Amino acid sequence: MTLLWINLAIVFLCALSARYFAKLVPITNSGLTIHIKPNKLLVFGALLSLILVSGLRAGIGDTFNYRNIFEKNDFTWEYITSEKDIGFGILQMIIKNYISADSQMLILITALITNLLIVLVLYKYSRLVELSLYVYITGGLFLVSMNGMRQLLAAAIAFTAIKFLIDGSFFRYALIVIFASFFHQSALILLPMYFLVRFKAWSKTAIVFISFSVIVVLGYEQFTALLFTALEDSQYSAYDEFAEGGANIIRVVVEASPLFVAFLGRKKLQKIFSDSDFIVNMSLVGLVFMVFSTQEWIFARVSIYFQLYQLILISWLPKLFREKDQKIIYLILIISYFAFYYYEAVITLKINYVSDFLTL
Repeated sequence: MTLLWINLAIVFLCALSARYFAKLVPITNSGLTIHIKPNKLLVFGALLSLILVSGLRAGIGDTFNYRNIFEKNDFTWEYITSEKDIGFGILQMIIKNYISADSQMLILITALITNLLIVLVLYKYSRLVELSLYVYITGGLFLVSMNGMRQLLAAAIAFTAIKFLIDGSFFRYALIVIFASFFHQSALILLPMYFLVRFKAWSKTAIVFISFSVIVVLGYEQFTALLFTALEDSQYSAYDEFAEGGANIIRVVVEASPLFVAFLGRKKLQKIFSDSDFIVNMSLVGLVFMVFSTQEWIFARVSIYFQLYQLILISWLPKLFREKDQKIIYLILIISYFAFYYYEAVITLKINYVSDFLTL
């Protein structure tokens, strides 16, 4: 874990410095002046740390399986089309045939693409970019990128469709989501979400989402019977045979807390961040799936696509408070997520970071 702690410090300090040296840009509709363009060189420093720590790992989660598959198979077109998620197969074919047969290169390039796309989006939409990157690590998504790396790669690609979600361009949004689904089919769940999140945050529709999540938990067996019937011909049909239990309720509390604060400050959030409705609603959908996950872990994997939007939401939360209270709120967020990261990575998962290149 030592290198992961060092990575957290480097990423946070680089991003914090990037905002300190950011360009001040006036917001004409509010008369405020805010930092919206952090220093690119310092943000690159944070990105580089994320890429190297993730890309040069030797283990964690299913990394060994990906490396083993990469080393043992010849990625011909026949093999790729016979497997699921051909986009990832094509990526492996390009790397193995034209770059390197060393499986470490697969891990490094996947880490490069995933973290680059996520940081680019956060750079553009986050109010406090260092807070978004800090929670990206301490909230657990960075660890997910090293465990379920194919799905987070798909999520990162789909995350770039945020611009078209906000602009209301379904065709362009759909193209990116469909492309992401070639790396992990579950990304297709984002297609109907385009229509479901195009409503004002905290409206009656939002209440319906919350109510639906409660109903599903109460009627879990009936709901999952319908869900897995719908998935019976897909790559996820085997999940109904698993009995691994649900996600930790602490994870649900962590997901719900930023939304609760956003609800309390909803009027100010709308004023200072005009596109916040989309971010809040996507985060709310993620919370719904996380509530489902208390009954079955697989729903936590689906929520990954929406947790990325919450990284943006969290970066705006301190600004919802009075100016004199913003520093203490900022500090509370830092301490709370640090405690959660320690609980999840050290106590619960007992993460042991190993690298053939990064050693202490």
